[in-house]
Amino acid sequence: MTKLTHFRGGQPQMVDVTAKAPTPREATAEAWVRLPPGARAALEAGTSPKGDPLVVARLAGLAGSKRTADLVLLCHPIPVTGAEVQLTLEPGGVRVWARVHTTAPTGVEMEALTAVTVAALNVYDMLKAASKAIEITGVRLLSKSGGKSGPYRAGTADPTGEVGTPDAPVP
Repeated sequence: MTKLTHFRGGQPQMVDVTAKAPTPREATAEAWVRLPPGARAALEAGTSPKGDPLVVARLAGLAGSKRTADLVLLCHPIPVTGAEVQLTLEPGGVRVWARVHTTAPTGVEMEALTAVTVAALNVYDMLKAASKAIEITGVRLLSKSGGKSGPYRAGTADPTGEVGTPDAPVP
């Protein structure tokens, strides 16, 4: 059984990374935003009164990657040395993808996951006037590199069985 590092004596703690050397690290994550027909039509027609949902969501995802420690209570504030967020319109909705880089003593998985989640929330916010039935789903880590635990790459399982192709090539 894996030891949970954020608990000591049954109490939450921030893991001490003081003795760990900063190393290059990278993480990639994705999320899906399912769009009902009305929301998709609004996106495709460019009729959102707030502007282009995908542009706003991309910027929000980038900003979210840098604010992760403010949102995830036991997450270390780390320098995000690079981030990219992409949103693509697919048959089942919008695929949100992010890659985050750092040179730090701890990883950037949470920053990548936060980036896609915040971007997906902004797609919802921008299109909610067209439909409240928009769904955010399939938030997952696709890959990570660096650190003591070594590389990770997600399997090919689609958690929904319905949205786009979660195993689409990573840009």
